[in-house]
Amino acid sequence: MASVLAAAVLWGTVGPAQLWADTGVHPVVLGAARMLLGGAVLSLVTVRVAGLRSLRRPGVGRWLGLSVLVTAAFQVCFLQAVERSGAALATAVAFGTVPVVSGICARVLSGERPGRLWPVGTACAVVGIGLLLLPGSGARVDLPGVLFGVVAGASFGVYIAVTKELGARGADLGTAAPVSVLLAGLLVCPYLWVAPEGLAGARSLALIAWLGLGTTALGYLLFTRGVGRLSAATTGTLSLTEPLVAAVLGVVVIGERPGPLAAAGAALLLLGLVIVSVPERRRTGIGRAETARAGTGPELPTCPDGAEGESAPRNA
Repeated sequence: MASVLAAAVLWGTVGPAQLWADTGVHPVVLGAARMLLGGAVLSLVTVRVAGLRSLRRPGVGRWLGLSVLVTAAFQVCFLQAVERSGAALATAVAFGTVPVVSGICARVLSGERPGRLWPVGTACAVVGIGLLLLPGSGARVDLPGVLFGVVAGASFGVYIAVTKELGARGADLGTAAPVSVLLAGLLVCPYLWVAPEGLAGARSLALIAWLGLGTTALGYLLFTRGVGRLSAATTGTLSLTEPLVAAVLGVVVIGERPGPLAAAGAALLLLGLVIVSVPERRRTGIGRAETARAGTGPELPTCPDGAEGESAPRNA
């Protein structure tokens, strides 16, 4: 449990670190550099030949391609949301959106029915985002920033469904995730030449090292080390540490002060995330067994990059 909690704390520092470093580097460039460094290190440490062979199985290629696309979208959109709306609000918007999209994807792709609390969590997310968009909600909140956060969360939600599809087709998820991160970095890397301003500065290099090695490589290794011994519900609950850490650091370290409407919107988003993280009680053992087999319930939205809380890693 401690290693999963430590991973969530590391992921929660992404937004605050970006704002605290204040490097002036474009968020897309930061995302590309983070993915290239983190993906390369993870691939060297974790990828094995047998895992690479599993990615060549029938039907895996198209889902791996989609995994690369949504991984890239999450990284670049989340960092842009942080720059525009601040660490606390951007993290709340992104991770408040995840349960909505992951529930929809599970229903469309595999016919899974979301848990009974999913509509409540979805309503909280929709109302929370609406409050953030109201005039006067906060000094740093703007429409593009909120939209970037929504797209980041939607990409994350799609990634959950994609990971389930990869696993169902026999792909090694411990290989698929590092490969997705690295390929996503290669996909975005042309932007390194489009907007290289400030990239070679000492603060920029230190920030990239932290994002790539600390929050991506180390975070992944800690998460995979501990997640296999935890239930999906416990993993999902521990993942709530990430937006909490981002919010606390945003207020204490960065000095963010969202207005009343923005704070209410962020609170509703996080409430929705908490609601879908609470495991539902089943009346019979049969019901519980059916839920475990189907992979339904609140665990899907809250185990970020993998299905059912097992060894699938996270790219946050």
